[in-house]
Amino acid sequence: LLLEEWKNDMDREMLSINQILPTTPAGSGYDSSDVGGKARAVRMWISSVLRKIIHYKAEHHLLLNEASTTLQHALPQDIVMNNVLPFVYLPSYTFE
Repeated sequence: LLLEEWKNDMDREMLSINQILPTTPAGSGYDSSDVGGKARAVRMWISSVLRKIIHYKAEHHLLLNEASTTLQHALPQDIVMNNVLPFVYLPSYTFE
């Protein structure tokens, strides 16, 4: 259920740019210092999307840690170490 909420939130966030851009003015194109409203809107939108991805990734990691702790208490140690933990710890990615 929680993952579905995250997915729905990210879907709304991804679609929000379609609501923002049509009413946002573009830059003049003649002055390099005027990047325009659309460029600023896209940058703000990308930042918002990345913040949410990082937030949900952290939340997901906490849930995985909780689940792995529960499994460590419920299963023999060798089963947890060899068959569970390798799938819990995913590579970390950073968005900059």
